[in-house]
Amino acid sequence: MIDPPQRHRSAMRRTSLSRPIRTAIADGLIGPERTLLDYGCGLGGDVRGLRDAGIDAVGWDPVHAPTISRAPAAIVNLGYVINVIENVEERCQTLRDAYGFARELLIVSARLTDEAPAGGGPRLADGVITRIGTFQKFFEQQELRSWIDATLSVKSIAAAPGIFYVFADERTRASHLAARQLRTREFRAALRPMPDRSELEPLVAFIATHGRAPNLTELPGLNAINRAAGGAARAAMLAFEHAGDIDPVRAARSEDLLVMLALARFDGRPNASAMPAVVLTDAKAFFGSYAAACAEADAELVSLGKPGVIGDECRQAPFGKLMPTALYAALEAVASLPRRLRLLEGCARGYVGAVPDANVVKLGIDEPTVTYLCYEPLDGVAHPALLSSVKVHLRELTVRSRRFGGRANPPVLHRKELMLPQDHPRRATYARLTAAEERHGLYDEPSAIGTRKGWEEAMARAGVEIRGHRLLVQK
Repeated sequence: MIDPPQRHRSAMRRTSLSRPIRTAIADGLIGPERTLLDYGCGLGGDVRGLRDAGIDAVGWDPVHAPTISRAPAAIVNLGYVINVIENVEERCQTLRDAYGFARELLIVSARLTDEAPAGGGPRLADGVITRIGTFQKFFEQQELRSWIDATLSVKSIAAAPGIFYVFADERTRASHLAARQLRTREFRAALRPMPDRSELEPLVAFIATHGRAPNLTELPGLNAINRAAGGAARAAMLAFEHAGDIDPVRAARSEDLLVMLALARFDGRPNASAMPAVVLTDAKAFFGSYAAACAEADAELVSLGKPGVIGDECRQAPFGKLMPTALYAALEAVASLPRRLRLLEGCARGYVGAVPDANVVKLGIDEPTVTYLCYEPLDGVAHPALLSSVKVHLRELTVRSRRFGGRANPPVLHRKELMLPQDHPRRATYARLTAAEERHGLYDEPSAIGTRKGWEEAMARAGVEIRGHRLLVQK
């Protein structure tokens, strides 16, 4: 007979903030202006860390802090609680209770099947009993999402593997989706001189950056600018004239909007009434209407499923390290990839969320897979070792993690410059190192240098060493 699970033993002593809390902070969702309730806080490590950071946080736990009052808060964190509840109905009720206290956002996290120990343990209900007598239910990523959505009758958003956001308000949810998908890089047309029309400068700058004219809420002082120019129509005409060639800006903004709307479909695309005003204005300016923009975005998604499309896009990409079965790109440069490759990566990110510490993405050519690779810092190590990976299979809807850290002979990365656009500031530095390595024959046997040991042996044979991103000949 199996003894009743000892739930309280699962509480961890934390010396740093938990991964769900760190993720929400990085996403700009937790800050001093918002209160937080840690629902099932355990020993209270997150609460103490948040308070030290100046955030109004309170923790309640049925065992470790049962006397603390559970009051509604802007943010509620349900961190690794549901996976220790063996009763399925109680698990569902706990999720509903926690959501009921969230005025803006509920953060839900649970352990995934990749974290299950080898061999498992004694089975109980839909989980296992651990070696310390606690219960653990390990979820698949899609299983966790589907359970949250069905239990709360809302659409959750994947924030990271095993971490989901559930917004209490549809407008807030729509704003988060838009902010997460829209490209952050600024575009700007080359302005033409206008020494005699200085009052138009704010309007011209807006058009040069957005590829369209602003509305009254987007540009303070627009009424005054229009009056000074002799009317709104004349102000717009003069501003467009001075803004230069805005066609590339319009194209980039249009593409960003299509990608955002296409990927929002996986999270339950919000209605127009919930979308931020900037999205609706862009949609009308570039596509005629929000409905038309959504229709074109859906067509782009359908195109991803056509045979050979992704392979052709990978082979024709303007940058990326092309291998027989995949294209590798720096994660920071994904926004500069062709639209369909951005969509492929975005589909994976929408499914699994942001993978912590990932800095390279591997896009499958022959099958719909996206692998997030966590290497040592690309800018700090000439040939960084692979520490871990998270592979998302979009047809099978599976997530598989592997760890390489601690291995004596991990895989290492070469030709980093190929993974960056031509105009990236670090590309030239990486390219100079690769050219020097080629001159010394280090790439003559590619199959022998894929691991740290093989690479070090190749350098020893060539009589060279690398310091920073410089190759030095040994004396």
